[in-house]
Amino acid sequence: MPPDLRLNRFLPYRLNILSKKVSLALATRYQERFGLSIPEWRVFATLGQEQPLSSNDIVERTAMDKAKVSRAVNRLVAAGLLDRQPHPHDQRLLRLSFSRKGRDLYAQVAPEALAWEAQLLSVLTDAERAQLWALIERLEQRVAEEIPASTPLSDSLD
Repeated sequence: MPPDLRLNRFLPYRLNILSKKVSLALATRYQERFGLSIPEWRVFATLGQEQPLSSNDIVERTAMDKAKVSRAVNRLVAAGLLDRQPHPHDQRLLRLSFSRKGRDLYAQVAPEALAWEAQLLSVLTDAERAQLWALIERLEQRVAEEIPASTPLSDSLD
């Protein structure tokens, strides 16, 4: 008799579904309030952590496909939310950073993202939240052992 694989108890499946639902919930909110798609939000949030970055840097940090990042960056530049500047040491590379309009929008988006996350996590106690983060880190470390360090996540299955 084959093993009993039940998707509702299969962690990779459950994590994937949860991730898609969280992204959809956030996407709906950001699309309605700020006009940002999921890829645009990810680029925007990444630049909120560190600037300037190249598109390749964003691909590495977000595990998004290069074409998705490129389209998102182009839309954000066209909307006046990002500036592109040549890299001082390699003119083939462009460095991305917020424009003034982008900084102003990020100042609105970031607190809302944090509030949404707090609302999501409010069903957990402080101890459960701490345990969740610890478990996520342990699982990330374990999965990292399975993937060669040179494998870009952006070339994965998404």
